Amino acid sequence: MNMPANSPENPTSNTHRRVGAVAIGRNEGTRLERCLDSLATIMPRVVYVDSGSTDGSVSAAEQRGATVVNLDTSTGFTAARARNAGCEKLLELYPDLEFVQFLDGDCELDANWIATAQATLDAQPQLGVVCGRRRERYPEQTIYNRICDMEWNTPIGRARSCGGDALMRVQAWVKVGGYNPHLIAGEEPELCVRLRQDGWFIERIDAEMTLHDAAMTRLWQWAKRAERAGHAYAEGAAMHGAPPERHCVRESRRIWVWAIVWPLIVLLTAVLLSPWTLLGLLIYPLQIWRTARWRRRAAGDTWAQCLLYGLSCIAANWPQCWGQISYWRNRWRGRRSELIEYKK
Repeated sequence: MNMPANSPENPTSNTHRRVGAVAIGRNEGTRLERCLDSLATIMPRVVYVDSGSTDGSVSAAEQRGATVVNLDTSTGFTAARARNAGCEKLLELYPDLEFVQFLDGDCELDANWIATAQATLDAQPQLGVVCGRRRERYPEQTIYNRICDMEWNTPIGRARSCGGDALMRVQAWVKVGGYNPHLIAGEEPELCVRLRQDGWFIERIDAEMTLHDAAMTRLWQWAKRAERAGHAYAEGAAMHGAPPERHCVRESRRIWVWAIVWPLIVLLTAVLLSPWTLLGLLIYPLQIWRTARWRRRAAGDTWAQCLLYGLSCIAANWPQCWGQISYWRNRWRGRRSELIEYKK
């Protein structure tokens, strides 16, 4: 016998009452349409936050029944500001919500994700955030998409942070004050620092969550994405780098050592002592091999994919270092950093 949609025993009805979604984007086109279509089949409570799109994204969202929030253009656009605005609007419309699914407008939500993630949160009252497997839609199209797909495959279990796609407990999100609206990158790990400090846990479960369309086809896009990561590490360390958290300190040190410190040591000793010390640069291909071997054991990717991953990890140190330099330069000058985008 079919249960009515508003039946208390109907699991879909239960999801409708307890879960809402916030999608954010700018000029995502058909990617946004896929995103909103995937949400419409699961839940009706959807807010889309637009950051100045000129491609018809707003009308596409309205046609699909989403509540649209146009982000104020008087200040710079950031994902953190957009997510805060979306969640605030969602809770204004539906104050009874228990969980909110955040996702980027270039992602498609898996049909089974909400039920699985909601059950996980229900079973663990101190769990504030749950995330799953984000995959690239077209990993075979470019090596940059493939790199992204491998980066999304993080360990299962308790985690220190989540990404842009995650199901969050509203109580936890509200208690810590949401995302930091001033961050141009790294807002999710920074939020998770405050959540963990408040006693909440973050967990990644073994379940399909979203399909992401990076649409990354150029080297400069990969470099810009790495630069943004470096900026996020620098700002994260500046905010929460003190013990015991040491947020992003290890990552920032690694960047400086590989990109600046070690090359300078090798070059100076080559000039002052012997050109044979240039052999010290062989540590880079060695580190690529070590990273690839670790990836092979940890994720089971092919050797070609693992070597690509290792090469990306090492090569990314230079654009990441530029991101670090940009952050500290702007901070010393008292300027706010501008958004670093890899999509145009």
